[in-house]
Amino acid sequence: MKINDNQRIGAMNPYRKAGDAKAAYATEKKHRTKDQVEISSEAKELLDAQGSTRTEEQTRRIETLKASVASGTYFVDANRLAEKILPYLK
Repeated sequence: MKINDNQRIGAMNPYRKAGDAKAAYATEKKHRTKDQVEISSEAKELLDAQGSTRTEEQTRRIETLKASVASGTYFVDANRLAEKILPYLK
C-alpha cells in the first residue's frame, strides 16, 4: 500500500493557478486605459437649444424637487412607482 501518492501533491495546483490568475488580472486591470467620450460642438449646440425650451413651470418643479431631496423630505409613492414599472416587466 502506497501512502504518499504523487498525484496528491498536484492537487494544490488548482489553488495556485487560481491565485496566479487573480494576480494577473489585477496587474492587467492597472494597465487598462479608461474609456473617454467626446461630445462634438454640434451636439453641444443641440443640447443648449433643448435646454432653453424649459418652461418656468418645469424649472420651478425641478428646483422644488432638488430642495426636497437635499433636505431629505422627498417621498416616493411605492404603489405609483410599481404601476409605472409593471408594464416593462411583462
